[in-house]
Formats: sequence, C-alpha cells, structure tokens
Amino acid sequence: MKHSITRKITTIMISIVAGTVLLCWFINTTLLEDYYISHKKDVLIETFQTVDKAYAEGNGDTESFEIELEKQCANSNITLMVISSNGTIIQSNVSNKDMLLEQFLDIMFSAQSQNAVVVENTKDYLIEKTADTRLKSDYLVLCGTMQDGNQILLRTALESIKESVGIANRFLAYVGIVAVILCAIILYFVTRRITNPILQLAEISRRMTNLDFDAKFQSRGENEIDFLGEHMNQMSETLEKTISELKSANNQLKIDIEKKEQVDEMRKEFISNVSHELKTPIALIQGYAEGLQECINDDAESREFYCEVIMDEAEKMNRMVKNLLTLNQLESGNEQVVFERFDITELIQGVINATAILREQNGISLTLDAGKPMYVWADEFKTEQVLTNYISNAIHYASGEKKIHITVKQENDIVRVGVFNTGNPIPESDIEHIWEKFYKVDKARTREYGGNGIGLSIVKAIMDSFHRECGVINYENGVEFWFELDGKNS
Repeated sequence: MKHSITRKITTIMISIVAGTVLLCWFINTTLLEDYYISHKKDVLIETFQTVDKAYAEGNGDTESFEIELEKQCANSNITLMVISSNGTIIQSNVSNKDMLLEQFLDIMFSAQSQNAVVVENTKDYLIEKTADTRLKSDYLVLCGTMQDGNQILLRTALESIKESVGIANRFLAYVGIVAVILCAIILYFVTRRITNPILQLAEISRRMTNLDFDAKFQSRGENEIDFLGEHMNQMSETLEKTISELKSANNQLKIDIEKKEQVDEMRKEFISNVSHELKTPIALIQGYAEGLQECINDDAESREFYCEVIMDEAEKMNRMVKNLLTLNQLESGNEQVVFERFDITELIQGVINATAILREQNGISLTLDAGKPMYVWADEFKTEQVLTNYISNAIHYASGEKKIHITVKQENDIVRVGVFNTGNPIPESDIEHIWEKFYKVDKARTREYGGNGIGLSIVKAIMDSFHRECGVINYENGVEFWFELDGKNS
C-alpha cells in the first residue's frame, strides 16, 4: 500500500533518529571543542587559585599539598612551573624545565605571539591559546602573578580534544547507522503489530459495505483498537439485524402490495363477471315483462310462458346471489365451521336420492362403491354442499355412456371421496382455472343448465376451511373430482 501507516510511521521515526544523529554530529563538530577549551580554562584557573592560596598560606612546600597538586595536574594533564621574582624555579612537574621557562618568559615579557590567541586576561593572570611550531601542537597557557609575588606558568595540551572530537564523530556515525537500521527493523514489526488490526478492521468494514456480516474482529480487549473492533462487531450485528428486519418488512410490503393488486384485480373481475352473469337474466326478465305489459300475446298460454321465463331467470339470479354470499362468507372466514363425526356413506346416499329425478331425466346411471359405514370429522352441512356440487356437475357434464361412479376409500386416517363421470376430459389449459369464480370450461353448456361457474369455487373455499385437499383427475373416458376428510376415530 503506497500510503500505508506502517510506511509513514517508519519513515517519520527513521527521519527523527537520523536527524538526531546528524544534530549530535553537528554539535560535536562545532561546539565540543569550544566547550572543551572553556572547561580546560576553568581547570587552569582552579589550579592557579589552589596554588596561589597554598603559597599565600605558607603551605606551598608541604608534602600533602605537593601530592594533591601532582594528582590534580596528572588528572587534568597540566604542566606547572612556579618561579620566584629573581627567576629561580621554585616548583615544577616537568623534566625539561628550561624549555618551559623559555616559553614562560616569552609570554610574560614579549609581545603577544603571532600564533597566540588571548582567551582571558585579568590583573592576576593571562590565558592564551598558543601553538607550538616545533611540535605542531596547540596549548592553553596560563601565566599569572600570585599573592606572594611569585610567578606561575600552567599549560595543558589541546591537541587531544580535536582527536577526541574526530573519534566521537566517527563513533557517532557508526552508532547512528546501526541505530537507523535497528530503528527501521523494530519500527516495521511494531507498526505491523499496530496496523494489522487496523487492516483487519478495514477488511471487515469493506465486507460490511457488501452486506457480508460474517467477519468478526478477534478482540483481546487490550487497547483502543480492540475496543474499536468490539464496537465494529456490535455495529455489524446491529446492521445485520436491522437490514434483516428491513428486508422482512420490504418483503411483507411487496406481499401486501401484491395482495392489494390481486384484490383490486379480483374485485374488477368479480364486478365484470357478476355484471355479465346478471346481464342476460335481467335482459330476459325486462323483455318478457315488457311483453306482458304491452300484451303482445293475449292468450293465456303465452302469458304463462312469459311468466315461467321470468320466474326461471329470477330463480337463476337468486341462486347465483346465494352462492356468492356463501362464497364470500367462506373466503372472509365469517362462515362458522362446526366439526362433528358423521357417516359419510349415509350422507352420500342422501345426496344420491335427492338427485335421482335429475339423473332419470338425463338418462344417467349411478353406482356407489361404499359397502359399509365410514365415519369422518367435518362440517356435515358444508360436506353435503361439496357432494351436491360434484354430483350436479357430473350429471350435467356426463356424456357417452352417461355413467357416474362414486368411490369412498380410507387410507390411514384420511377418507377420500371421488365422483367420476363419463364424458370428455377437461382441457389441460383449463384445469388450473376451474376453481376460480365464474370460470366456465364449456360456456354454452353451462348456460344451458343455468350454471354460473361458482360451484367449484365454493367447493375449494369449503375444503380450505377444513384445511383439506380437493382436486380433479382426467381419464380417457371421463373426469373424476375428489376431496379428502379426516377419518380419525377420535
């Protein structure tokens, strides 16, 4: 990643370490020597004051003082010489006293050397930075007059500081390179440890944008990133739950809209079908009533015929309205269903007897395949309606051999009743629609016997209220309508 946090943090920290090393190197190069000279100057002044005080108090030639002075000069690399007013060397810690005396006299009584730089000049002492052309070395020299009138010369070499600065700078460079490399390695692993959880959170958030809520942050609860991960997990669960609820609500809304559209469509279709079904009988009633009113035929036989047509069409309208009311109550759930135990064979026999005259008029034979009483649990009145509709349809549509065969079979706890009639099978394209209101397979024949396409809709609504199945089976020589009832003994 070009702009990753790991790369940025590593670059920043390496820059800080490298900058710190370079700053130290610059300070060493420019200021360390001056600081060292200043320190050496303070040491020379301190030594001068110590010697001056000792000689003023008369302790300059004591053994303890000489030991302490020798120790101080050795530690600070100081060359010392004390000279009396007559030029006699009183005290010195060097073997080549003449050379040091010559240098002392040159500083004290000659003009300032060409290679000398005055560092500090007071009434008691003069401090110069001078160069030894013979040895090609720099020295810091203090020449002073003590309280007892004696002269003192103190000298310390400065060449070592330059070498020390060079060594320190080289060592600092090596240390700096190693520090930068180690810093880079350590920072890489440290920042990876920090950024890995962040990258994990970034991946989780990316998956969340794609509505994938399975990824969870493995939190150890140790730092702020772990707390952020826990909150991301909680947010993921909340979003998943919310989106699930929204999808459920949206799905339910779609279902409600579809239901509303279906209800609107059914309402329009219902109005259209009712209008169509009522249009013909109303027109007939109106036409024959107008004929009676205008006395088109004065004979009694014609008037009786007109009255019979009016009464017949009114009866059809009345029957359709009753069926519609029954169907409406069943579909709306307002019709009360009373379950009771009764003999289905006996009920079938009663319906057969009630339709005997109609079968005889149409020359139809009927057989019942049920040799013994068979008890079921259902609403007896509504079951009779189902049977009546099935048998009436069979009578009206029976053709060919004109036979109706009713079967009653029990399998486990289910009793299945089938009503078969010979005739033409129902076209496959019409089978799925025959349970719809006002749907007619053979419209001319339905009109002939006064049907209106509601009977099978009532059957379907009744069986739905029983929570049982019904259906139709096509055979080569006819059609069988069936329904099932609960045949448990208790």
